[in-house]
Amino acid sequence: MTTPQRLVYLDHAATSPMRPEAVSAMLPFLGEQFGNPSGSHAMARAARTAVEDAREVMARELGCDASEVVFTGGGTEADNLAIDGAGAGRRVCSAVEHHAVLRPVKGAGGATVAVDSDGVVDLGALASALRADDALVSVMLANNETGVVQPLRDIAAIVGEYAPSAVLHTDAVAGFSWLDVGECAADADLVSISAHKFGGPKGVGALVVRDGVQLAAMLRGGGQERERRSGTHNVAGIVAMAAAAAATGRDRDAAVSRVGALRDRLAAAIVSTTTDVVVTAAGAAHTAGTLHLLVGGVESESLLIVLDDLGVCASAGSACASGALEQSHVLAAMGVDRELANGALRLSLGWSTTDADIDAATVALPKAIEMLRGRS
Repeated sequence: MTTPQRLVYLDHAATSPMRPEAVSAMLPFLGEQFGNPSGSHAMARAARTAVEDAREVMARELGCDASEVVFTGGGTEADNLAIDGAGAGRRVCSAVEHHAVLRPVKGAGGATVAVDSDGVVDLGALASALRADDALVSVMLANNETGVVQPLRDIAAIVGEYAPSAVLHTDAVAGFSWLDVGECAADADLVSISAHKFGGPKGVGALVVRDGVQLAAMLRGGGQERERRSGTHNVAGIVAMAAAAAATGRDRDAAVSRVGALRDRLAAAIVSTTTDVVVTAAGAAHTAGTLHLLVGGVESESLLIVLDDLGVCASAGSACASGALEQSHVLAAMGVDRELANGALRLSLGWSTTDADIDAATVALPKAIEMLRGRS
């Protein structure tokens, strides 16, 4: 097939294009302002000031004190630091966590908690699973595959009752674009975010560590970030992340309204024109930008190839290192039939999504599905 002139990007949950504010903020620190903030001369002091100014911005957007913001190399590192850095004791997480949480929890011999058919944590199962000596409980704010939002306040109350010594961590990577993390995650002791999910650069993130929470460092060396994360600061990335976070916070209410309407229009168009397509977890609260579908009679890999040929960038779920598809542990935990799960499709919208993108997708997706069903 010939390459279409127009590319429709509906994979913002994997990564979002950088916001102009972030690019503008970043550029000087890729050129003449190249100082190492750990030094003492004028160039170093300027870099250190930039980092601390960015820390203040992130604190405002995350609803915490600046001293509680720890800059990391991304969301995975922030999650790993939270899980591995917690004190001695068992780790517990939901069965639908991102692998950056799930794998270190399982690697430490921890426990997972069941979810219902919408992917929402079973609060009764959580209460039954917890022990008084648990060290950490991790439940994501919003799911990276389905967009389902968790009842974090209720979860925090159960953790406080049944595991009072445990710290509560939430992976807010998939939620920051759409939810006021400062408000929604106010009850969490540790909060992870990643810049490239909301219009910042790849390779930089942050972990909120509430005052009084003890956290052992994973990276040890020069003692940066108050001994919680050593390593030379990514000044350009940190400054750009702060600019993207500020723009996201400024525009969030309008974006939720606009993008949510686009998502709903896309869902309605596809479901009404194509048979055997259902919206995943339709009974749960979702982030505004995520539309997860289960498409009968096709396989995700083939569907994504055809959509790519038609100029639509999408995914089946969580991005992995190889780009290959694997069975979704999220859908399995929700009890979705394996054959139906093989037709999973995630269409994720973002700050740059337009009406024209949705117009094009409403034409391309039914066409792709019918092409594949016709072949079979």
